[in-house]
Amino acid sequence: MPTTDLAPVGLIGGTGIYDPGRLTGFVPTASKVADTPYGSVPLTGGELGGRPLWFLNRHGPGHHVPPHRVNYRANLWALWQEGVRAVLATAAVGSLESALPPGTLVLVDQFLDFTGPRTRTFFDGAGAPLPGVRHTDMTAPYCAGWRSVLMAAAEDGGIKLSPSGTYVCTEGPRFETAAEIRAFHRLGGTVVGMTGVPEVVLARELGLCYATVCLVTNLGAGLAPGPLTHEDVTTVVAAQQTEMTRLLSQALPDGGRTACFCPAAPDHLMGGGGT
Repeated sequence: MPTTDLAPVGLIGGTGIYDPGRLTGFVPTASKVADTPYGSVPLTGGELGGRPLWFLNRHGPGHHVPPHRVNYRANLWALWQEGVRAVLATAAVGSLESALPPGTLVLVDQFLDFTGPRTRTFFDGAGAPLPGVRHTDMTAPYCAGWRSVLMAAAEDGGIKLSPSGTYVCTEGPRFETAAEIRAFHRLGGTVVGMTGVPEVVLARELGLCYATVCLVTNLGAGLAPGPLTHEDVTTVVAAQQTEMTRLLSQALPDGGRTACFCPAAPDHLMGGGGT
């Protein structure tokens, strides 16, 4: 990685965001497989706007890992041990509101967790890499600093970005029923996806500033005119990649520089990365 006084930022690419080379100004400098206590993670390193950056593909090469099998703990740990302290993630989502049609970018600020038997914590008790019991505050799960950077970048670039929303996370890989979509909307949900949790929780446990930009790829079941398909999702992602990468290219170099209220990492993680 380039020698710089700036801490690296992390980018987790969701569906359709597989290549950091699409970011304007990205200069690749490294490719490695990071070994973590939870498994190995391929990383691509580089520099963007003078800022070191580490990229990982959430679903792996060729999108071969389904959402319920993503190794979320390994992914977040790999970024943390490379010195990353600010992480931006992207996600393809369905909309629970007709006012947010396919193609809309949404900057979520809350989540509802409806996932199944996923491992949601690093704090697994005695013998774990992070031993003991710790109850982590999640009042404001997404970093206020990152959110202000993203909103400023969208305004500067003339990019329409919905400033808030509640991300409903389901287990997948199936899509939701029409009844579930109605229920999620009544509970205050804005968009629905399959990968946002436990990623956001694990980031907070490591003391990482974290935000997610969602791309609406479809209306939820019962709101859409017909059955949902994965091809519908990838078609919209391909059409909107330019807007998403413009936003990422503008915002990533400034990640982690704006004051926020994210809790610090646990005491035994302070002072740097490493397994």
